Amino acid sequence: MLLQLICYVLSKSIFKYIILTDKILSSFMALNRIQYPSPGFSKHWKESVGKRMLKRVSSIPTKEHIDSFNELYMCCDTLADAVVVDLFEGLGHKRGHQLLHILLEQGLNAVPDIPDSLRALYTSALHVPEWVDDVLLKQGAQFCQRAGVFSLITLRNYSLMGGYESAAINKPLIFTGALKGGPAKRLSDTLKFWVDVTGCGAMKPAGAGFNAAIQVRIIHALARYYIKKSPEWNDEDWGIPINTGDMVATYLGFSLVYLEGLRMLQFKPTLNEELGVYHLWKYIGYLLGIPQELLPANDKEAIQTLYKWTMTQPLADVDTIALAHALVNAPLSATFPNKVWQKKILVKIYLGFNRFYLGRAACNRMHLPNTIFKVIPYIAASINYVHECLVLIFPSFKVRAIKKGRNAQVEVTDSFLKSIGYKK
Repeated sequence: MLLQLICYVLSKSIFKYIILTDKILSSFMALNRIQYPSPGFSKHWKESVGKRMLKRVSSIPTKEHIDSFNELYMCCDTLADAVVVDLFEGLGHKRGHQLLHILLEQGLNAVPDIPDSLRALYTSALHVPEWVDDVLLKQGAQFCQRAGVFSLITLRNYSLMGGYESAAINKPLIFTGALKGGPAKRLSDTLKFWVDVTGCGAMKPAGAGFNAAIQVRIIHALARYYIKKSPEWNDEDWGIPINTGDMVATYLGFSLVYLEGLRMLQFKPTLNEELGVYHLWKYIGYLLGIPQELLPANDKEAIQTLYKWTMTQPLADVDTIALAHALVNAPLSATFPNKVWQKKILVKIYLGFNRFYLGRAACNRMHLPNTIFKVIPYIAASINYVHECLVLIFPSFKVRAIKKGRNAQVEVTDSFLKSIGYKK
C-alpha cells in the first residue's frame, strides 16, 4: 500500500513536471523569429571578419548557451514599463513629458509630485555602481572622439545597416511607423544620442549623456507599450517588443561591431582604449535598463555574446530591406549637403562602405547595389594607417586628433540635424 502511494505521488509529480516543461517548451518554440542556425548571419562567422573574431575567443558558445540567450527575447525593462503607465497614462502625455523634462534638467527636488516608479528609476540611476571606472569612461570616450567622422560612418554603414540583415530586431521599427516616417528620425535620434553619450564627462549623473540614456530608456518603454497594444503584434512571433536580447545586440553594435569596423579602417585602439569603449557602453547599457551581468566587459565576452544572438536571427524581409534602402537614400531628402550631385555621390560612397563592411553576400541579400565607390574605404584605410602611426608615436598628435575628431563629429551632426529640421 505504501509502495503504491509513493508510486502514485511520484507519477503525479513527474506528470506535472512533464506538463510544465511542455508548456515552457511550447511557449519557447512558438517564437517564430528563432531560426537555428541563422540562414544569413551564420555565414558571417565563416567569412574573413567572423573568422578573425572567433580566433580571439577560447571557446564558441554551444547550442545550450544559445538557447539560454534566446530566453531574453521574452524579457524587458519592467521598471520603465511601470513608469510609462504611471507617467503618461496616469498624468497624460503632455504633463508626463513636462515632468520628465523638468526632472532631467533640474533634478528630483524640482518635481516632488512625480510617480513613485519614475522616482525609483531615476534614484537607482543616480547611484553609480562601484564597478564604474571614470578613467576607463574617459579613455573610451576619447577613442570614440579621435576616430572623427569615421565613427559616424562606421555606426551608419556597419552597425545600423548590418542590423537590417535581421527581420526580428527591426520589427518594432515597422510598428512605430519607421517606413512611413523615413530614416531621418532614427538617424537624427541615434546621432544625437551617440554624440551626447561620448562627450568627456557626459555620463556623470545629470550630465548630457546620462540624461540622454534615461530619456531613451523611457522612450523605449513607451514604444513597447503602444506596440503591444497593436492587434497585429504577437509576442510569440517576435518576442516582447524592444526586448532584453535585442537590446544587448544593439549595445554590441555600438561597442564590438563599432570597434571592428574601425579596425577594418586601420584604426588601432590601445588595450585601454578598447576596454574603455566596452566600459563606456556597459555603463550606458546599464542606464538603459539592461541587466549589467548581460553586458560584456571585453572583446572575448562581446564576441561570444554576438555569436549567441546572430546564430538564431532570421533573414532580412521585405520590411527590413525597405528600411535599408531608405537609409541608403536618406541623403537625397536632406538639405545637407547642399548640391544634388553631392547628395548622389554621398549615396554611392555610403554604398561603398556598406559593401566594405558587410561583404558582397549580405549586400546582395538586401539588394544593395554595387558601386565603383567601394574603393573609397580602402583609400581611407591607407590614410588612417599613417595617421594611427603618428598617434602612437607622438602623444601631442593624439591630443590634437581627439580635439579635431570631436569637432568634426559635432559639426557634421549639427549640420545633419539642422538639414532635416530636427527640434529638441
